[in-house]
Amino acid sequence: MNPWHNISLWMDQLDDPLQARPSLQAELHADVAIIGAGYTGLWTAYYLKRQAPQLRVVIVEAETAGFGASGRNGGWLMGNLLGEDRLLAGLPATERKVGFDLLHGIPDEVASVVAREGIDCDLRKGGVLYCAARYPEQEVRLREYLDELRALGLSEDDYRWLAPSELTAQLRLANAYGALYSPHCATIQPAKLVRGLARCVEGLGVELYERSPVIDWQPGLVRTAHGRVTADWVVPAIEGYAASLPPLGNHQLPVQSLIVATEPLPADVWAGIGLERGQAFSEFSRQVTYGQRSLDDRLIFGARGGYRFGGRLRSDFNLTDDELGLRRYLMGEIFPQLRNVRFTHSWGGNLGMARRFQPHMLRDTRNRIALSGGYGGEGVGASNLGGRTLADLILGRDSELLRQPWVLSDSPISSLSRWEPEPCRWLGYNAIIRSFVHEDEVLANPRSPAWRRRLAQAVAARMESLMG
Repeated sequence: MNPWHNISLWMDQLDDPLQARPSLQAELHADVAIIGAGYTGLWTAYYLKRQAPQLRVVIVEAETAGFGASGRNGGWLMGNLLGEDRLLAGLPATERKVGFDLLHGIPDEVASVVAREGIDCDLRKGGVLYCAARYPEQEVRLREYLDELRALGLSEDDYRWLAPSELTAQLRLANAYGALYSPHCATIQPAKLVRGLARCVEGLGVELYERSPVIDWQPGLVRTAHGRVTADWVVPAIEGYAASLPPLGNHQLPVQSLIVATEPLPADVWAGIGLERGQAFSEFSRQVTYGQRSLDDRLIFGARGGYRFGGRLRSDFNLTDDELGLRRYLMGEIFPQLRNVRFTHSWGGNLGMARRFQPHMLRDTRNRIALSGGYGGEGVGASNLGGRTLADLILGRDSELLRQPWVLSDSPISSLSRWEPEPCRWLGYNAIIRSFVHEDEVLANPRSPAWRRRLAQAVAARMESLMG
């Protein structure tokens, strides 16, 4: 029996003979102690050992490598960072270009690592299609977004408008008004990547302990029920699980994203859809839909999930009828031929959202803590950037990575923006999400009068502005 069954399609597909690694049962001293064997923790360990192989690096993981969001996401490896436009907009043009080049280079950096280390994770760099579909207001918003990108100095080589006839050459969806194509994105099988990284860092000499939940951490010390690690540096790489280890829960909230996967679709169905090169795609509503064609010819399709009062983690990812129904509806609207398709898998995960929706990569020099998080939905790629950045911060290296506006090179955790206390954040988050749902319902109804459409958009846009 597959030991990863019921976590996600990706984990269910693993042919991984490894059982859970031993838990921590001793007192150790390390140069760097990392909490969490997801992408951030593993990438940090990888780049540390590549640059300073003499370091003793220890990772403690509550479950198994990839149990969290790293093994549950939608498989987009993006050359982006949440809020990058806001973060880079105020920089001089030359510095802004450096920042964008670093971000856009993420998929190629990951591709070079997996090639060098022999990690087979189905990586295909087919780009991404941001589509205007279902209602004409999506085209207006998407063209406005393109104007913003051009104002930031991004060119046709970065984002190119596709008319409906051009879009059809890559993706055929109902009621399309056009799309933006960007080459700076790949799709992967994310569980293969995270499990491959775990094996890779072990090969480099990293000590990885699983089934070892951390019950307390502080500068220089990480404790589990049966062991402890003293360390010169501590890296809490826990992202969506920050609420379980104070004080990070004040700065990173767990929100959920929920995904479905169809049965493998026959060639004639794919001939009517496209995505032959493994492109990622979404439609440009505030429902935040996203999808890809898996290597075994399934359609993977996700949409925004929710937030639980008090930042409670969600552990039961058996999707409700309403959650499944929303994803079936959205998928069926853009691919009518899939309205009655069978879903073989549905799942979700907890991801970390920073206040002001601004990711952070931080070094607290006094307390010798380094952390990276708050990625939102861009974590597959952003975690690679985070791992490289944390390695340079810990090793005291000077690089372009450290001169970016999302890097706080000498700041305590308390310097990060804090989320409001409950019930304010629960009420605020859910009010924002409800405005997005209402907007989509109004705009998707062709009989909605013009005044109602304008009002729904205005309210949703205003609520969205509160997120920044």
